[in-house]
Amino acid sequence: PLYSSAASDVYKRQHSIFAITMTDKKERPAHDAYDIVPAKAADYPMLVDIWEASVRATHTFLAEADLQRLRSRLATDYFPAVELHMLLTDGRPVGFAGLSGDNLEMLFVHPDFFGRGLGRALLSFAIREKGVTRVDVNEQNKRAEGFYRAHGFRTTSRDETDADGLPYPILHMALRQ
Repeated sequence: PLYSSAASDVYKRQHSIFAITMTDKKERPAHDAYDIVPAKAADYPMLVDIWEASVRATHTFLAEADLQRLRSRLATDYFPAVELHMLLTDGRPVGFAGLSGDNLEMLFVHPDFFGRGLGRALLSFAIREKGVTRVDVNEQNKRAEGFYRAHGFRTTSRDETDADGLPYPILHMALRQ
């Protein structure tokens, strides 16, 4: 099977959850073992830090005031509104994905872990285990757009502004069937 229950025993004891571990060698480099587990409110501060580090590395187009405004709303507004899963390496969170129905609302990996297949692991989990078929991407984030295209998504429509009416165009993408 693609996902197994061979998760970190320490983390399972601390959080009393069933964790999922990727085992398919084609999905990740052999040197990165990880677990994907549901996030809890107590995890939000660490996830906010991951989000900020990732956004600073990838969203260079974002004004500082807009970044701070979004950051201030993550734990209070955005995280509680989605089904949130985090990716752990060595028992610590290094990435996360937020889902709502068949839409991937957010996927972020700490930049120290870029290029290791962890974003791909989160996306594969979201598609295969949770039925994700759609994602919205900032048009200026060419790295993310290319990532989703490489994983079978195509642009279906475009908005000139983001959900807050700010000048950050959004690409609506869907998984090719």
